Amino acid sequence: MDCFKNDFSRQLLLKGVAVSLLLIISPLVLSVSSNIIAIRIWSSSSYTRVTLESNVAFEYCQFFLSFPDRIVLDLKNVFLSNILKDINKKVNSNDRHLKLIRVGVFNHNTIRLVFETKIHLGVKIFTISPVGNFKHRLVIDFSPQTIRFNNNFFLKKSEQYNKSNKNSFIQRKNIRKLVNRNKLITIMIDPGHGGEDPGAIGKYNTREKDIVLQIARRLKTLINTEPNMQVYMTRNEDVFVPLHKRVDKAKKMQSDLFVSIHADAVMNRKAKGSSVFALSTKAITISNTARYLAEIQNQADLIGSVSKSGDKYLDHTIFDLVQTATINDSLKIGREILHRIARVNQLHKNIVDQAGFIVLKAPEIPSILVETAFISNLEEERKLQTAKFQQQIAESIFLGIKAYFK
Repeated sequence: MDCFKNDFSRQLLLKGVAVSLLLIISPLVLSVSSNIIAIRIWSSSSYTRVTLESNVAFEYCQFFLSFPDRIVLDLKNVFLSNILKDINKKVNSNDRHLKLIRVGVFNHNTIRLVFETKIHLGVKIFTISPVGNFKHRLVIDFSPQTIRFNNNFFLKKSEQYNKSNKNSFIQRKNIRKLVNRNKLITIMIDPGHGGEDPGAIGKYNTREKDIVLQIARRLKTLINTEPNMQVYMTRNEDVFVPLHKRVDKAKKMQSDLFVSIHADAVMNRKAKGSSVFALSTKAITISNTARYLAEIQNQADLIGSVSKSGDKYLDHTIFDLVQTATINDSLKIGREILHRIARVNQLHKNIVDQAGFIVLKAPEIPSILVETAFISNLEEERKLQTAKFQQQIAESIFLGIKAYFK
């Protein structure tokens, strides 16, 4: 059995485990060292995530049992609070992956959690250090297939990608030349945040992740009316998707355009207006606001809980290959959209701003980020809640896309 303290886990499969390893409820009293302050379970079509949040770093052990499939998680020096006792109540009966969670005292300093799954699953367990309003977190992801990242493999793929695409990047001047008239124009819509990451939250508890998903769905409906276009979404439910996975989805679908939708939040509640952003590869962005928003949005992986494995793929393949031609195309599309948003809402800035948003860093895909309004502004928070304004923003983005590809 392997134990970990504030470190990324590795899986250990134990076969022929004795009956004594099953869940044991011990009458021994626990010494109170730490407390679970929150438990969140996110269930989606692709995976189920269980997040435990504690006031101190986690010490834990894990092992796996079969027939039926179970994942056993031992938490060291944790108080058996009512929050932990009620963990099974958070499991949705419609969950595709997780059947139930049992909890009990294993010995004088160990709480044992047993996760029973409905099907054979891959499991990834890792910890996240405190960030924002979140304390120490232990994340357990259940999915049909757990992707294992091999840094050397991705480095090799990065070099091959760079070599095979270098000339095409240099020669490429405009996306219109790449869009075959016999091929559907592919748009990837990216509703920001989701799942564990709520995004910005307004004074009236309006969550960015909910608003942008509604706008994205409206935009998808509009694009689907066009016979020469097809549309995909990085998420179509309340689920967390890592930033690099959003970019990967766009690349996998050979997208001709990537549109990320967000809602601004800054300390100054008087700030208002819509914005459109393209990528900036320079250290200095056009405005301080752009730099601040990029820093906030780029923290999504920390807030949403992401294992650090696989980062080199992003570092070596995407960051180093962003080309001027793609950014220029992004600016052109951004101007078309900004022009039309100005008809339905005040603009925060009347030009397309630029900053180092991670989700805009696909090297060969023109990408824009639309900050629909300031959710931190009371007036605009109310507007964002209305179906009318959501539809107006979706239509503005749609008309801008049509104008560019016309």
